[in-house]
Amino acid sequence: MTETITPVILSGGAGTRLWPMSRGERPKQMLALTEDSTMLQVTARRTCGADYGAPIVVASAAHADMVEAQLAEAGCSPGSIILEPAARNTAPAIALAALAAGGGATPLLVMPSDHVIVDEAAFHKAIATALPLVRDGWLATFGITPTGPETGYGYIKAGSQVAPGVSRVERFVEKPPREKAEAMVRSGDHVWNGGIFLFRADRYLEELQRYAPDMLSAARSAMAAARRDGVRIMPDAAAFERSPSDSIDYAVMERAEQVAVVPVSMGWNDVGSWDALHAISECDTNANVCRGDVVALDTAGSLVHSDGPRIAVLGVTDLIVVASGNDILVLPRGRSQEVKRLIEAMKDK
Repeated sequence: MTETITPVILSGGAGTRLWPMSRGERPKQMLALTEDSTMLQVTARRTCGADYGAPIVVASAAHADMVEAQLAEAGCSPGSIILEPAARNTAPAIALAALAAGGGATPLLVMPSDHVIVDEAAFHKAIATALPLVRDGWLATFGITPTGPETGYGYIKAGSQVAPGVSRVERFVEKPPREKAEAMVRSGDHVWNGGIFLFRADRYLEELQRYAPDMLSAARSAMAAARRDGVRIMPDAAAFERSPSDSIDYAVMERAEQVAVVPVSMGWNDVGSWDALHAISECDTNANVCRGDVVALDTAGSLVHSDGPRIAVLGVTDLIVVASGNDILVLPRGRSQEVKRLIEAMKDK
């Protein structure tokens, strides 16, 4: 690569599917779930190097101190930390970042802060593959080679090839039912939508002006009236709250004409549940993942995780047991996507 890319790290999520460890005040990207470093730190280090500039991080104002401290500890000082005054989904967040980057031809690599990528060499190769088209004005996304008919992810259908290793996006597909997912995987021309993008800042803003002008207007006004304190940028709350709330997929990527996808197999996982964490973690000889103060006897296929109190399990199979603070979660493996039901029930109670 001959061009400096600016990483944009989206760190505004609440991560409630990993309750009780992930909470509003300390969401999953701020936790060390997959290794000793936090997921935010791992994401930032992924693009620390000669080909990349200082990252722009978009985060909740409530997490400002944590973000700054964790990035300093990781040795990846940010160019700026944009503190969203309100949650408006990914499209407005990326607009703030594009404006903070100067709004010119700078390539932006947009990444969620809480995803796992095992094969980073494959990731960087995919970025290099997409970059020539991005320089020419294309908006690129990275499609994850499916490992099975996953119903929890969106899909992208790859159309005609526009460059070696790069195809035009034919369409985006919502999270499908099982039979449809199986058919798409069999077809060989569908990939998972991993939510990672590469495009020039000016091209993103042009497409936003075309398809979501109210969103861009709100972002511009918010940044024009922003307060600044060191690397922290605090967009004007009243202006930003006027922005519609929408994802980059709906607002731009599904509507723009020059959208390309680079299929890549890189050991990607969005760690969207305790089941997903069990699947990607190193297990003991009984297929258990045990972290923290845990004693597990005659136990198999389970994830037992504590950040405080001791957990002792005996004679259980395929369970998820998580203790954090005053809360304990117990459920069968395979049902951790239902944690949101518990959270809603607790709110009602």
